[in-house]
Amino acid sequence: MKFLRLSLIFCIFTFSFCATAQTFLGNFEEIQSETGNEITLRTSNGQVKIEFISTDAARIRTSWNGEFAENEPWMVVRYDWPQVNYNKKENDQELEFSTDKIKLKIGKKPFAISILDRNGKVLLEEHKNKHNSSSYTSSEHTGTTFKLQPDEHFFGFGERMDFLDRRGKKLRLNVGRGQGLPHIIGAYNPLEANYSPVPFFMSTAGYGLFLHNAHPTNWDMGHSSNDTFSFNAEGGELDYYVMYGPDFSTLLDTYTNITGKSPLLPKFALGLHVGTYSGGTWGHEAETSTQYVIDLAKKFRTLGIPLDVLHLDSTWRFFGENGGKGATTFEWRETFKNPKAMFDSLYALNLNAVGLHLRPRFDNGKTYRLLDKARKGGYVYPEENGEGEFVNFFDKKSVDWWWKEGVKNVADQGAMFLKTDEGSAFGHKANESDKVGPQGEEIKSLHNLFPLAYAKAPFEKFQEYNKIRGMNHTREGYAGIQRYPFIFAGDWPSEWQYFEPVIKAGLNIGLSGVGNWAHCMGGFEHVADPELYIRWTQFGLLSPIAHLFGMEHPNYKEPWNYGEEATRIFKFYDEFRYQLIPYLYSTAYQNHNTGKPLMRALVLDNQDDANTYEITDQYLLGESMMVCPVVDKGAKTRVVYLPEGEWTNYWTKEVFQGKQHISVLCPLDQIPIFIKGGAIIPMQKSQNYIGENEITNIDLHLYPKGKSAFTLYADDGKSLNYTSGEFATTIIETEESEEYVHIKIQQPKGSYVSSIATYTLTIHLSKKPSSIAINNNSMNISQLNYTNGVLQIEVSAHELQDVKIVK
Repeated sequence: MKFLRLSLIFCIFTFSFCATAQTFLGNFEEIQSETGNEITLRTSNGQVKIEFISTDAARIRTSWNGEFAENEPWMVVRYDWPQVNYNKKENDQELEFSTDKIKLKIGKKPFAISILDRNGKVLLEEHKNKHNSSSYTSSEHTGTTFKLQPDEHFFGFGERMDFLDRRGKKLRLNVGRGQGLPHIIGAYNPLEANYSPVPFFMSTAGYGLFLHNAHPTNWDMGHSSNDTFSFNAEGGELDYYVMYGPDFSTLLDTYTNITGKSPLLPKFALGLHVGTYSGGTWGHEAETSTQYVIDLAKKFRTLGIPLDVLHLDSTWRFFGENGGKGATTFEWRETFKNPKAMFDSLYALNLNAVGLHLRPRFDNGKTYRLLDKARKGGYVYPEENGEGEFVNFFDKKSVDWWWKEGVKNVADQGAMFLKTDEGSAFGHKANESDKVGPQGEEIKSLHNLFPLAYAKAPFEKFQEYNKIRGMNHTREGYAGIQRYPFIFAGDWPSEWQYFEPVIKAGLNIGLSGVGNWAHCMGGFEHVADPELYIRWTQFGLLSPIAHLFGMEHPNYKEPWNYGEEATRIFKFYDEFRYQLIPYLYSTAYQNHNTGKPLMRALVLDNQDDANTYEITDQYLLGESMMVCPVVDKGAKTRVVYLPEGEWTNYWTKEVFQGKQHISVLCPLDQIPIFIKGGAIIPMQKSQNYIGENEITNIDLHLYPKGKSAFTLYADDGKSLNYTSGEFATTIIETEESEEYVHIKIQQPKGSYVSSIATYTLTIHLSKKPSSIAINNNSMNISQLNYTNGVLQIEVSAHELQDVKIVK
């Protein structure tokens, strides 16, 4: 008996060891093939494919069984890359493949990859020991390990609320908000929140890495060792793209070339968005009504608070028989009388778009019985015993049926977009029920892809139906979600301790290729402290997308519920946002072209400045406007870090030199804002909604310092014509020296004819100039409009302008 017990223990131990044993690649054996940009290498235990996708980026795939998965369509948008010329060298110890930007060196015994810049500086080097390569597979994981450089720091990984700099941290990427409610006030854990993870990071060493794998992934970025970092996936291939910058802006451009650029939203999407429970949130559904929604929009108009977009959240719909609050019947609650008339009234109030919230599961209503029909027709993702409920968004026929039988009904009544909620529920426990969705091995990867398919469907369907640009509003995402904007940060309570974590979420998602991002300004749950409400809405109205929404009954988050002071301050910043529309829209165009986000962590443009690595309560809005939210209750001052350059306090006009910390006053009605030297910020007159009046004048706020330029972008603001070249760009340049300021405004380039007739040059100068010439014609100095350090000149937009100001 004793012998049997020992044998059993030995067998269990052996099985456990074998189940998790790692198989490495072994040694290099031969180059199997070279076809186009792709090189296939054979090792003693597997195969490696190296494909140059450009002169500064390569895809590296590893297989231990000789098979490689088919290219997927959800994360990556492009696989057909132009021919890349590379050179090859080989000796007994290593292979080298090089372009004019990077070198890939392959150590032969054991097999190991290193990536270097063209000057031979090591960017990324696999960690190996004497006998084993770095890359491995096992029954549980596939992964690899790299050497960690002494001064290397990591940024990216998607919408995380915990940290900015990832050096020394561990994390797991899998779509979800964390399980359970760890805090008495009802919030999910900011350390676990993972609404939109992205397996991509950028290193201050000058490279970026995108792990092309949809399974849950685990990352150890120097937590367990000061010498290495590692990652693994819980299934699928070891398939990653490595790219060379060396600057972060170039890396974001390359990453979004792979996973897709963000489209331009309609211009009105840059105006204020408001969400409403139509008078009754959970437990108060009987108080909902169409009239509440109309009266809400009327009050914004009566108070002169600019507003463009409205969405009706969960309680617009009858919840259904089976799924509870977590499913969608596409039937209106009985308290909504004549929804089409409601939509007509809202559009008569000049709202530009009204949308509806929904979840990704069918349910039976009183009339439609969509769940029964979808199951019978095979339009739900299959589960055991035919009990599937989730729309199979991976299947085109299912998407078409979902649109025709469900969404189009509300689109015909007037809905113009959806808020797609609970994308994380596919394969996990849903928020509003015990439903866990489909289970099984394949769901491990589809769980992370589901939010992409879920957002894509209404984005494309409404874009086609409305015949204007798509504008889906979603909470969850993964690599590539920037193609179906926009993301919002989820349901965080109106408590001070969640304010800065939400800012971190915006910084991290911006460093991960997503430019259009929002949050529930003021917080989502609970009645906010009025001071917190004011501070949070100041930040929200200077975020990429301005989204006002909360669920507490009966107060909600409209500014008048927080008093006259809150209403006054909210209106001021909302109008300020509408004045900034030309600046924001031009920045959105830059995001569309380059992947550079609207909201930028300071490290993005200052990756060599270690002072910026953990700044999580400041950001650049566009190129030149640094916003510094006040995240401490009762604060009268706050410390601000000024990166390299010259910075002007927007409120006081004081000028500071960068690379220093300063303490600034922050009265309740002022969020600290600093303008970077060289800034060119186009502004316009505020409107009650985008398109209320034709804009004929742009006010160019200029802060001359050194040489700078800005591209002012214009198109029709709604159609897809910009994708075929129907737009115009105007380059504005300033050059400042000790003697003069030189301003040049080029003529627009492009086929679109803008309504802009004049520019007001608002030039911030330290003293009144001694002379001015416009297009070589001198101006009368005595007639200049120079007040409090600001010179204003009006010029025509219909001819090239060359302005020379002598100090």
